[in-house]
Amino acid sequence: MDLKTLGVDYLLVNATNRFLLEYAPIEENSCHNLTGFTGDTGDALVCSDGKIFLFVDGRYHSQADLEVDHDKVTVIKLKLGQKQDEEICAHIKPETTLGVVSYKISQKRLDFFKTLLKEIGSSVKCLNVDIYEKPFTASIAKPQILPVELTGEDFNSKIQKLKKPQLITNSEELTYVCNIRNFSQNYAVKVDGKLFLSNDENILFTGAVFDEPVEFEVQPLENFDEFIRGIASPVIVDKSSITAYDCSLIKNPEYETSQVKMIKSVKNKTEIEHLKHCFEMTDKALFATRNFIYNNAGLSEYDIDVELEKNFKKYGAKLLSFKSIVARNRNAALAHYMKSSKNEIVKDGDLILIDCGAYYDGGLATDITRVFVKGESNTLHKKVYTTVLKMFLSAYNYNVKPEITTGFEIDRHAREVLSDNPVKDFVFSHGLGHGIGVCVHEIPPNLSMNDIAKTPIKNNMCFTIEPGLYCNKHFGIRLENSCYLDNGRIKSLSNMCFEKKLIDYTVLTENELKWLECFEVV
Repeated sequence: MDLKTLGVDYLLVNATNRFLLEYAPIEENSCHNLTGFTGDTGDALVCSDGKIFLFVDGRYHSQADLEVDHDKVTVIKLKLGQKQDEEICAHIKPETTLGVVSYKISQKRLDFFKTLLKEIGSSVKCLNVDIYEKPFTASIAKPQILPVELTGEDFNSKIQKLKKPQLITNSEELTYVCNIRNFSQNYAVKVDGKLFLSNDENILFTGAVFDEPVEFEVQPLENFDEFIRGIASPVIVDKSSITAYDCSLIKNPEYETSQVKMIKSVKNKTEIEHLKHCFEMTDKALFATRNFIYNNAGLSEYDIDVELEKNFKKYGAKLLSFKSIVARNRNAALAHYMKSSKNEIVKDGDLILIDCGAYYDGGLATDITRVFVKGESNTLHKKVYTTVLKMFLSAYNYNVKPEITTGFEIDRHAREVLSDNPVKDFVFSHGLGHGIGVCVHEIPPNLSMNDIAKTPIKNNMCFTIEPGLYCNKHFGIRLENSCYLDNGRIKSLSNMCFEKKLIDYTVLTENELKWLECFEVV
């Protein structure tokens, strides 16, 4: 099927799926089907003249170059702070039509495209077919019901905080509200569905099957369209998380920013204590893997990856929170390298970056990154590692004013440290950090140069601090701790050591040396 048959001049091909997940399974990623790019995020634009543009942020610049056929696909490398959708619109000519898949685009994003393209006399056409979507059969989820001892709050208590009638279509949000987790899938515990809340009824429309009693009604997902069309009263929805298709079914939508998004971003005491335990186990798994690397010769990235997952299971993990990154030398310069190759053999003098995390009984994600060196480090290793460490320590000890300070400010502060300590040819190409919770990437909070990072950070919000420096000719180093804000003080959930033999102590200030004492250094 060509674009003319669809009645459009351009077609947006999304990396997300029908539930608008930021990190959709690869089998549901139409952008991958079209371009061959395996990155989690990044959309493509197909043009009627046959050109294909792939838009990726700094985390994926090198990866996209390696994976796409450059005779067919032009990679548009977005700079820090550059907005993808504005750049997409810049590639669309006046008096033309952009096609979007209505069930793979949010209502907010659709409105943005309509507004911006109207300025050049162009329009947007919603399509109810994705020509690059491949058929697949999802496994039937059998979610577990979490006890209040792990969640700190039951379903009825959570929904009392919410306005009604309300429709929640974000998978992580409804998973949080319903206190349910699906531990039978890879790299996620979310349950897909649509949750309708009112004063009279609470219904979860889903393909999942529950073997235990629940505090809400469960109906098949295929019943949703007819049900929501029949609601005459206003229904509250969040434009940023509801698909344009679902929004079109509602007679009287009322648009509000998701209350759940903010509520779940602030962890309760039970959740914080559970996360401390989860990170204690994560530290043990990663430290055991560190010893495995240092005590064995001839290991491949793949060998280390297998041992890492084995160690996570040994220390109680139910599943990984994302596919672990185990990257040697130049592979570590790809921020989201995923291959863990059997052919990449670790030798003396090599760096190994590991970015990993897991889910435990409470279904909250862990996330940590460390860099190790086999044998002895060299001068460049130490220079880059110590610079990244200085950025981390400075951000970790930033004077945060709860509900005033934003992640945007903390990110900017870390970049100032880099400006004072530049490393030739090495760049910091991504944001400083992200929220963590039911999903390994949660917003809010966010620490970056983007507008989404301008939300104030509140006490008990959990987030990562993960500065990194990358050079394709050499290697990449990223150091990541997951943290939480406690009465204005950033505290680490992880106590995993930094690598003493990679630190140049002569360039650390007295404050930095004191701050480093908070972490075990071996």
